[in-house]
Amino acid sequence: MSKGYWLAVYKAIHDADQLAAYAKKASGAIAAGGGKFLSRGMPVAMLEGDEATRTVLIEFPSAQAAIDTYNSEAYANALATLGDAAEREIRVIDAL
Repeated sequence: MSKGYWLAVYKAIHDADQLAAYAKKASGAIAAGGGKFLSRGMPVAMLEGDEATRTVLIEFPSAQAAIDTYNSEAYANALATLGDAAEREIRVIDAL
């Protein structure tokens, strides 16, 4: 089974304190699902596109583990904390 990756790209952050509270809760839920943070923060360089935004890359044992983590009760609790503090897109992709 190949690893899965959770890629979150933030379009806007409206409340940094609320985002930090979410991140604290989400980190525990993600670790419980087997997730390992590989990268998070602002891009080093923008090679295409016109907007540098916060990006988070998390590795999971499988794509299904990433999906199950997103749908878990622990992560739902973190999402409730996030509320409307940020606009983002989350994708789950398979490793090659």
